[in-house]
Amino acid sequence: MQLLVDSPIGPLGVRLDGTVVVGVRFGATSGEPADHPVAEQLKAYFAGALTEFTVPVELRGGSGFERAVWAEIAAIPYGEMLTYGAIATALGDPGAARAVGTACHHNPVPVLVPCHRVVGANGKLTGFGGGLPRKRKLLELEARVALERAWG
Repeated sequence: MQLLVDSPIGPLGVRLDGTVVVGVRFGATSGEPADHPVAEQLKAYFAGALTEFTVPVELRGGSGFERAVWAEIAAIPYGEMLTYGAIATALGDPGAARAVGTACHHNPVPVLVPCHRVVGANGKLTGFGGGLPRKRKLLELEARVALERAWG
């Protein structure tokens, strides 16, 4: 089943297998009305009220390297960023920054597995399957919320 979830970065198509989220797609044009906990959590995330998703997610497909990258991405804390190079180094291959970028592009559940938190060297915004304007909006949302929570 695919849900259609409205968001500030455009409509999201959320693919479910039973109750498990198995895909998120930017710019969706069709889907069932969003009556699932993932829709509520996405709305809360975009409202700045949720910093960690708890809905069940299953990352399907991908090579062993891609799955390792997705695991690293999933561990990036809300409001923080890592570079492609830092993830490559954490995986034991400092020269694999471009391969990390490709793995990010193949992330089947963007936003829930936050590939938008991965940036180029020196924090440069580069590469994002949903487009750089969406990546910027997601990072700005998280930065604003993180600051508000830190500074009250």
